[in-house]
Amino acid sequence: MKKIFGMSEIDADAQPARPGRFSAAAFSSAAPASDETLDALFGGALQLYQKKQGYRFSIDSILLADFVTIRSGNKVIDLGTGNGVVPLILAYRYPSILLTGVEIQRQMADRAARNIRLNGYEDRIVIAQIDIAMTVERFKPESFDVVVCNPPYRQTSSGRLSFSDEKQIARHEIKASLDDFVRAAAFLAKNKGCFACIHLGDRTVDLVSTMRSAGLEPKRLRSVHAFSDAKASMVLKSSF
Repeated sequence: MKKIFGMSEIDADAQPARPGRFSAAAFSSAAPASDETLDALFGGALQLYQKKQGYRFSIDSILLADFVTIRSGNKVIDLGTGNGVVPLILAYRYPSILLTGVEIQRQMADRAARNIRLNGYEDRIVIAQIDIAMTVERFKPESFDVVVCNPPYRQTSSGRLSFSDEKQIARHEIKASLDDFVRAAAFLAKNKGCFACIHLGDRTVDLVSTMRSAGLEPKRLRSVHAFSDAKASMVLKSSF
């Protein structure tokens, strides 16, 4: 086991089957809205709009983008892409890959597409505004080399629901459960492809058992700790 900045690590043709692929041009313009902020990553190399009071990306997305194994020329899909931050980070870090982001919430999918256009990645990232359950109809099986996922962490009976519908759906399993995300990943990932996910440390067993049930055997684990003597607040797992 090795420590990495407060984390411990244990080595333990992506085309839709029918129309359902959306380019950034299919959504609204990239002009900033009055209820949004413009934020930056990598010293301003990436910029993105976020809702002031709605869902905003956190360190989770950055950890996931750093954790996943990517190879040259990979085709990658992000399930529950939110504002599109994970595809943007991966596109920036790996110039040869193509990415698809899936997001159920129309406004967030719109914002993700605007962020793609803002950063000039229209030719490498597309956004599909669909339910996770629809991925089996919109995409061919085993059509992606890599599937990444930062799913809602909490079950509907756990924790306090936000007044914001956007935050509720992003944080709680209202529209889709962990099992829904993992089963979709198992359908989309190529044989010997990679699935990488981040989740709450308290739900490590849920994530492991769900991955195994879907045929995605966990091979690598990284736990994230706020302090060296604290229990893991988050855990990342990968099938490759």
